[in-house]
Amino acid sequence: MEENKHSFNRSLGLLDATMLVAGSMIGSGIFIVSADMSRLVGSAGWLLTLWIASGIITLMVALSYGELAGMMPKAGGQFVYIQRAYGNFISFLYGWSVFTVIQSGVIAAVAVAFAKYSAVFFPALSPENILFKWGFLKINAAQLFAIASIFLLTYINTKGIKNGKLIQLLFTGTKILALLALIAAGFYVGLNHSYFSANMATAWEASTFIKEGESWILQPVRGMALVLVLGTAMIGALFSSDAWNNVTFIAGEIKEPQKNIPRSLILGTGIVTLLYLLANISYLTLLPLHGSPNATETLEQGIQFAGGGTDRVGTAAASVIMGNVSVYIMALLIIISTFGCNNGIILAGARVYYAMANENLFFKGAASLNKNQVPEHALWVQALWSSLLCLSGTYSDLLDYTTFTSLLFYIITIAGIFVLRKKEPQTPRPYKVLAYPILPIVYILAALSICLILLYTKPYNTWSGLFIVLLGIPFYFLIKKRTDK
Repeated sequence: MEENKHSFNRSLGLLDATMLVAGSMIGSGIFIVSADMSRLVGSAGWLLTLWIASGIITLMVALSYGELAGMMPKAGGQFVYIQRAYGNFISFLYGWSVFTVIQSGVIAAVAVAFAKYSAVFFPALSPENILFKWGFLKINAAQLFAIASIFLLTYINTKGIKNGKLIQLLFTGTKILALLALIAAGFYVGLNHSYFSANMATAWEASTFIKEGESWILQPVRGMALVLVLGTAMIGALFSSDAWNNVTFIAGEIKEPQKNIPRSLILGTGIVTLLYLLANISYLTLLPLHGSPNATETLEQGIQFAGGGTDRVGTAAASVIMGNVSVYIMALLIIISTFGCNNGIILAGARVYYAMANENLFFKGAASLNKNQVPEHALWVQALWSSLLCLSGTYSDLLDYTTFTSLLFYIITIAGIFVLRKKEPQTPRPYKVLAYPILPIVYILAALSICLILLYTKPYNTWSGLFIVLLGIPFYFLIKKRTDK
């Protein structure tokens, strides 16, 4: 493989960067997570409040990131910001977490979702189609197809940034238009129903479903219990809104990054936040929020038990509009959405490992660019690890603590704004945080509150996330020892 040390090619404009932000955010979450959130909060008012709050939190952190992106328009994004503020140790732990959980775990989960919905058209790709079994290890057709999609997107992205850019523009544009069409149709059809007014009649009467064995028990929620439930339920919305920071990873390939990265962060997160809110309002106009776990009819299942416990809210809402064909329409939309989402995540993630390798904190080969001016070695290392996560069968757990780990490092990164303002007061800042210091402080307090709630309500997954972060400590000292020698 012919390689060189040329710099990245700055060929991406504002539209490309915005499509990367939006495309990386919109995966399968918006079509699924509202069911679990509804079971937890039990009311339309609190459901919409959580989506609004999640959007505000995402916008706050994106606005804050704009200052760091303008200061350091380099490949690697968040890794570079953390290194500049805190040094190699904390930045390595971030890069380690991105590689082991945050980026690769999401790539695996999105690829499996892509394969799962592809099975609607090609039943042989079903997860139930077990191809190999040995002890506890089971390999099914969906896992292999998920791996094939990862390798295909990785190969395409090794051929240059233009290929990844075209896929991102095509698939992100398509899924935004399709989501808008679904929202518009939902509002139009929903006018003939009274579900929205009925849902809003008990908008603030919170209740939560708890599963004990095979039974669901409904309990009212008040006071501090409501705070804990809201913090836990918000994870679904936050996960669906994550990956917006991927655009900072490819700063070395964006034209006028000091201007275009902050703008793309604001535009991309703003567009997706609005789409997500409208989608949930559309769901509430088409379906009753409350449902029964034993129901077989779509309207009786409601949003809470959409799809008979599969949480396919998007499909349930579409079935009210289009009937039985909605299963195929929604499957196609999610296939497009997940494929485009993974393209953006795969494209961007490798740039973090490239930046780490240039600081002697990752495999040496990841620091080189191929003849197409992309970090090919880093792309393939990422593909291999993501594929192993597909086979591990642990991707659902990975998703749960991916969001916790991401929040943890978002807090650290935003705190870096205060550190750098003190350490480097004279450094040019083409963009400065709006309402400084209030905006970043409010974000840090909000994100920290959610993390503390999750440590209490979901201890297994959150402590597992912390364990993976801390597991990077011995690896850091091993790498440091090798580098010192």
